[in-house]
Amino acid sequence: MDLNLLGYQAPSIPVDVSSIKQSPSRSLPPLPMPFRAPLDPRGELQLAWNISYAKQEIYMELQVADLKHGVVLGMSDRGELTNADLVVLWDSGTKSYFGDAWSDSEGHVSLDRQQDYELIEAKEKPDGFYLLFKRPFSTCDPKDYLIEEGTVHIIYGLLDQPLASLEELNLSRIHTGVQRVLMLRPDDPSPTLGPDLQTIDVVAPDVIIPSQETTYWCFIQKLPENMPKNHIIMYESVITPGNEAIVHHIEVFECSPDMMDVPQYSGSCDDNMKPRKLNYCRHVLAAWAMGAEAFYYPPDAGLAIGGPGSSRFLRLEVHYHNPLLIAGRRDSSGIRLHYTPRLRRYDAGIMELGLVYTPVMAIPPKQHTFYLTGYCTSKCTQTALPPGGIYVFASQLHTHLAGRGVRTVLVRGGKEVEIVQEDQHFSTHYQTIRVLRKMVNILPGDVLLTKCTYNTEDRSKPTVGGFGIMEEMCVNYIHYYPRTQLELCKSHIDMGYLQKYFNFINRFHGNEQCVCGEVDVTQQFSQLDWDDFTGEVLDSLYNTAPIFMHCNQSTARLFPGEWEKQPVPVVTTTLEKPRYPCEGGAVPTS
Repeated sequence: MDLNLLGYQAPSIPVDVSSIKQSPSRSLPPLPMPFRAPLDPRGELQLAWNISYAKQEIYMELQVADLKHGVVLGMSDRGELTNADLVVLWDSGTKSYFGDAWSDSEGHVSLDRQQDYELIEAKEKPDGFYLLFKRPFSTCDPKDYLIEEGTVHIIYGLLDQPLASLEELNLSRIHTGVQRVLMLRPDDPSPTLGPDLQTIDVVAPDVIIPSQETTYWCFIQKLPENMPKNHIIMYESVITPGNEAIVHHIEVFECSPDMMDVPQYSGSCDDNMKPRKLNYCRHVLAAWAMGAEAFYYPPDAGLAIGGPGSSRFLRLEVHYHNPLLIAGRRDSSGIRLHYTPRLRRYDAGIMELGLVYTPVMAIPPKQHTFYLTGYCTSKCTQTALPPGGIYVFASQLHTHLAGRGVRTVLVRGGKEVEIVQEDQHFSTHYQTIRVLRKMVNILPGDVLLTKCTYNTEDRSKPTVGGFGIMEEMCVNYIHYYPRTQLELCKSHIDMGYLQKYFNFINRFHGNEQCVCGEVDVTQQFSQLDWDDFTGEVLDSLYNTAPIFMHCNQSTARLFPGEWEKQPVPVVTTTLEKPRYPCEGGAVPTS
């Protein structure tokens, strides 16, 4: 395909793109494309994009190293090939076409009656074929995907044969793949970092990437001895050239300051023989996922590293995604921390919101959708926050494999007033620190609700809360300033009320298993008869029963006060869903 075209609105029939003439009056999108990610494991498909919040549009540039007879790019709820929103470039053997399309429940592709992807340019360059197009965030077309804050599952495929018509295409019959990106990003310019900047590279020590699809590699790195307090003010990924499509995500954790020594280790994070002390390296310092840019702290804040009360040991965790089972590839990827001895006005802090890691919070089996909510109550924020409150500038959402969505909302005076962070297409395989487009001010007396959505349709037994990958979590690590002593603001149901639930459900089903406390909670959940009624009563219980509030200081001790049997916060008014331009409204800028 050798095309060079500019500026047309694709109608609702296949368009002969070679007949499109350049239009000098058509303005190109803002360049360069600041966001980019490799799509396939070989890096032969590259997606770059830019965002216009003013116009509520996204510009995309797809680069194909070796284009034969066409390419498919699409978005779907969780990366499915079915019921996907697609843009397709294909040829019939004599002519080339571009169009907005969709796939049905069996993967058959059809041209969309409403064409919302506008092709701007398509041309062959020395390093591959480039396709430049745009579309609105929302099109109000039920066949199209709504581009919103949070994870977007990108699907892609290459066509090896001509198509007489697009209706001949079935996505299940071509080579396809999935990639996850954060499509909508803050569009603020990168701040100036100032003088006296130093760096530490926390990188894998020339690892040979295992020839298996998924590997989590852990490495312990020691900071310089007697390192004084500094502020981390920026960090960025350091990816070994050639491994950009294999290094999936990276995290750096600080080990517990209570540990005077942590054994050297470089190996699989899942190795049962790894040192136990690695489990106490959980304090997140930095997180990066494929497609993410450098992370900058606000001008007034920095994350403390070194000095009294900090650890000398860091744990690096690198997730390698190697579906082609490439052997012998060496890697020294990781995170570069930029820090300065010129301390900023405020220390930044990291606070955990959501649910306590405990089996008392459980999800019934065979659930398409089940919600669990963790609370940070007004009593806790009133007790622990300074008069002016705190400013949240970023957050990292976290669940395990059953998690499908996470939402943290600020409640003030019983009314939802602002979403702190939300991702309704969340994937545990794509977790990174996300910068908020606007900082959120949390005041004493405010309430924070963190609600997680789960799917357990593939599970025959209940899923309890806990640290194991088949157990579940519901967490939002918020990054904020000024740092306070409040390190954890989470909840779980009162155990006495859960015990009443076990007694009631067992009596209802005519069972007399011991529920007197001699059997642990996990066993009691597993012994229940899980029908619709059992799940519905549990859902009602979690939404109404008193909670045990964990309002924890950085010492892991509770703040003084009564925290057991606290009432569930009442929300009288919820936020309205924003209206998009195609609906006669506009998306808020916050």
